[in-house]
Amino acid sequence: MKANSPISANPENGLENKIMRLEKYEVIIVGGGHAGIEAALASARIGCRTLLLSMNLDTLGQMSCNPAVGGVAKGHLVKEIDALGGEMGKAADRCGVQFRRLNSGKGPAVRSSRAQCDRFLYQAYMKRVLENQFGLELRQGVATGILNSGGKVEGVRLMTGDEIFSDAVVLAPGTFLNGLLHIGMDSFSGGRMGDPPSVELAESIREMGFVTGRFKTGTCARLDARSIDFTGLKAQHGDEKPVPFSSDTEKFPEPQLPCYITYTNTKTHEVIRKNLDRSPLYSGKITGRSVRYCPSIEDKIVKFADRDHHHIFLEPEGRDTTEIYPNGISTSLPVDVQYEFIHTVEGLENARIMRPGYGIEHDYCDPTQLYPTLETRLVESLYFAGQINGTTGYEEAAGQGLVAGINAALRVKSREPFVLGRDRAYIGVMIDDLVTKGTDEPYRMFTSRSEYRLILREDNADLRLSQMGYDAGLLPQDRYERFGGKRDAIEKELKRLAETRITPSEDVNDALVALGTSPIHSGISLEELLRRPQIGYDDIPRLVPGWEKAPPDISEQAEIQIRYSGFLGRQEEEARKNRELEDFPLPENLDYDSIAALSTEIRNKLKRIRPRTLGQANSIPGVTPAAISALLIRCKRRK
Repeated sequence: MKANSPISANPENGLENKIMRLEKYEVIIVGGGHAGIEAALASARIGCRTLLLSMNLDTLGQMSCNPAVGGVAKGHLVKEIDALGGEMGKAADRCGVQFRRLNSGKGPAVRSSRAQCDRFLYQAYMKRVLENQFGLELRQGVATGILNSGGKVEGVRLMTGDEIFSDAVVLAPGTFLNGLLHIGMDSFSGGRMGDPPSVELAESIREMGFVTGRFKTGTCARLDARSIDFTGLKAQHGDEKPVPFSSDTEKFPEPQLPCYITYTNTKTHEVIRKNLDRSPLYSGKITGRSVRYCPSIEDKIVKFADRDHHHIFLEPEGRDTTEIYPNGISTSLPVDVQYEFIHTVEGLENARIMRPGYGIEHDYCDPTQLYPTLETRLVESLYFAGQINGTTGYEEAAGQGLVAGINAALRVKSREPFVLGRDRAYIGVMIDDLVTKGTDEPYRMFTSRSEYRLILREDNADLRLSQMGYDAGLLPQDRYERFGGKRDAIEKELKRLAETRITPSEDVNDALVALGTSPIHSGISLEELLRRPQIGYDDIPRLVPGWEKAPPDISEQAEIQIRYSGFLGRQEEEARKNRELEDFPLPENLDYDSIAALSTEIRNKLKRIRPRTLGQANSIPGVTPAAISALLIRCKRRK
């Protein structure tokens, strides 16, 4: 449908105001943050004519808080986004200034990648990718309402009164929904510092019947590196051989920049304690629930009163800026107090604040109002992604945005929905947690949230998800062929290790003893030897002269699969059994009140959440095994 010519309201020419009905799109994405970006790219790449609507096209992909991607469990999310065909991993690899693999000395299940990024380059990179994506249009505008009729979405209304129509809408407004900023006892409306909030959109969501709440997050002051004394501080350098987030990455930006570590002290804590009455968090001015796992410095001082110091990581915001992000001292205290406590810290005695820290409250919607596709239960073809679902973090938002964008596009194309199970991805764990359990605090991903940690490793994200990304239409052919080549190479290497045997000899047994393990007395395969904790893949040349080592990504996979084969087998069997529950459908019109074996509490939870499968019902807190059995019996009788 072509755009109508706008008719201006001019009393002299006698023409009336008319709403301009703009062109129709297949999918509209509202919000240009990390969720909105992945949703828009996914929708366009699947083949839908897509519009990304943002308040300000100059702030697409802005890293509003810390300039980093990844971290414990968050790195898993980024790897999964990349394996499915998303963009965050590529952006982090391209724009990183420091790369580290966390927990590298621990087991493979908890190893996580983290990249310190140049936030200005990251933003420019994402805008360039969006502008060059075929099938995607960008438009600056403020959405004030969702158009829907008969319980089905029809598009969005803009502040100007114009209406844009579409077959599906993904709402990814970040912290902008009814955003309220706090610095000390001063409060002002905003989605983040320098940007207005989405008040009318928040009201529109409530008018549609969605249950909403309030959460609080925040950020720390930015410091001028020229005013910091780094002399006595411990430098934290990146890895010599970084591990990329994306399988497309061949080289990293150089050189890597160091971060520095300093600490709060008793003087810092004393300054904060004596000013708690000026903290909006402790004066009662902030009512939203705070992030438990990323607390403000005020929270740390109060809740961990026995601690005499806390880490502060001084992280560069980019290569061409003097701004430093002092990770660990997020605060909403008044600016004068921020100066006072910062100046008690070693190295920061003369630090200048370039931007003050602040707290922000925003609306979110109860995520149990969503299906696992992230489509809302109240309005057909309307999807929510990111902080509107009660999460915190770039990576959590991007993962949801990717799934919402995929499903919006698949619905438009009349294709089967895209759902990730708990045994398939951390993204699946996150979404299942949200839609079946809800959240009463900002949700953050941890490896401990998954019962299948050993299966859901960072190193095998492509093996788990690339086929799904390709089937959905996101993974390009050349990338898919590379994935197939890697998968075949791993199988070939596993076969070679199983078939290569060594026999006892003086040289072999001397090498084994030197490696700290017992000698052999009969022939043994390399596969069997690799199950010994003292022997790694890189030790094989000492036992088999002339052994040609496989590339690192192939050998790592082979070694992990062999070493943890017993544990992996048990987890995969458990996942298979649970998948039978997960795949067993529950009728949407199931009358829970008629099932006498269900308690009133369980019955009410099932009626509110309306799980689609027994697996989802099993994930709801308080739903007992006996209740699952009762549901199974009822469904089988219906059949």
